[in-house]
Amino acid sequence: MSERTGLFAGDDPFEIARNWLSEAEATEINDPNAIALSTVDQDGLPNARMVLLKDIEKDGFVFYTNYESAKGQELAHSGKAAFVMHWKSLRRQIRVRGDVSREEGPQADDYYRSRSLKSRLGAWASRQSQPLSSRAALMAEVAKVTAIKGPDPDRPPFWGGFRIVPREIEFWADGAFRLHDRFVWRRNSPEDQWNVERLNP
Repeated sequence: MSERTGLFAGDDPFEIARNWLSEAEATEINDPNAIALSTVDQDGLPNARMVLLKDIEKDGFVFYTNYESAKGQELAHSGKAAFVMHWKSLRRQIRVRGDVSREEGPQADDYYRSRSLKSRLGAWASRQSQPLSSRAALMAEVAKVTAIKGPDPDRPPFWGGFRIVPREIEFWADGAFRLHDRFVWRRNSPEDQWNVERLNP
């Protein structure tokens, strides 16, 4: 544990993650909170896509999406996910693997209300991941939803948050000659203490 100084110092991996994200917000041009989220379908075939991380809580990572989308259905089926956050300008990344649950209470309502009106209406209009005949058809659906839902739509019942409670968090920083620094935090359940190890690059 004494080796973990500088970037890796601290006894709370979520605080370290928040600090790294805060630094990235000052250097990354676009979406410093972007994560590459990985899931598996019912056949075990992996899937990956970029989503925006919206909160690093005291014991989890939260993002929002359409529950009926491909990722929503895959998360509901497996109950597990992984993601990586990579900041090229800082030459750092965080990898997370863990268990997933929904966030569909007041916290999800609050985040939904914080979004622009067009984004809120778009959440109602889009049947995410389903076939679409044309962009004109999508825009017609947006117009229809706008007329029905008005200027202050409620959060759709099929749209909300997912919380990833990690079993594993790895912090990686670039090193000279590809001799990178890697520390992995592991636990079997949220009630367990973290075990921290340095990994070979």
